[in-house]
Parts: sequence; structure tokens; C-alpha cells
Amino acid sequence: MYLEMTVFGFTIDALANRPVVILKDAKGVNSVPIWLSTTEALAIAAELILSDSGRKDLMTQLMAQTATEIGAVVIEGYHDGAFEALVKFLRNGEEVSVVVRPCEAIAAALKFKMPLMVAEEVVARASVLAMSDEEFARENNARRFTEYLENLDPATLGKYPM
Repeated sequence: MYLEMTVFGFTIDALANRPVVILKDAKGVNSVPIWLSTTEALAIAAELILSDSGRKDLMTQLMAQTATEIGAVVIEGYHDGAFEALVKFLRNGEEVSVVVRPCEAIAAALKFKMPLMVAEEVVARASVLAMSDEEFARENNARRFTEYLENLDPATLGKYPM
């Protein structure tokens, strides 16, 4: 079984000094924190900012050209300290599952405005957040995440060949 979850918000883990995305179910009962690298957080933040821009990226264009759509975005399991995620594509009635990183699954769900389907085993094993929505909102405000992104050192993001 799977629970339908959405991105509830971001925070910074003060101990690990890493960004964390929080997934919550519709009732707000279950939460799943997913720790990200700085680069992964930037990719998700960009998707949040640009999601309504109507921009056409490679994946969107490829899916349109091949008459492919996303059937589901799934956080399937948690093994060896890492989440396992996949995106299920549909084309001509056939389903093709592609294993992706959790950040890619989250970005795809945001881009295509889809819920994340999270396996119950993942929810059961996830750390339980002892905060109410008000406490979380107070602890995690947009300014804090924006300041984190603004203070990033480009040298920490790595170098990419052109």
C-alpha cells in the first residue's frame, strides 16, 4: 500500500547543516523527512520557483514528442540509509519504471503537479516529527531557506564540464 504525500516544506537540519524536505499526507498525520545535498535542494527549489513559468525543458519536450506521460512518482523503499524512488512512465498502454534519486522524484512530482506515492514501509520507518504544523511553520520560514540558498558558496557545488 502507498500513502499519497506532497511536499509540505523545507528546513535546515541544524546538526547536519543539510537541507531537508518534509513530505506529509493529506491528513497531516504522517511525515517523511528526506535529507538532501545542496545541489539537490537547489534543483527542487528551482522547480518550486519555475513550476508555473510554462518553460519547456528536455524531459517535457521528450515526453511530448514520444506521447509519454508520467503515471506515478513513487518513494518505494528505504535501504542502507537511502530512499529508493522511481518514476512510472506510460506510453501506448505500457508502463516503464525508471529508478531515480529521491530528489529527482520530488522534482518530477512538483514539475508535473503530481502527488508522491510513498510506501507504507517507508512511512513506518521514517523519523517521526514531534512538531505541530504551527511549530514547523515557525521553525521553517521561507526567509531561512532563502538565506541558506543566498549564502551558498559556488565552490561547494562542484564543477561541471561544458
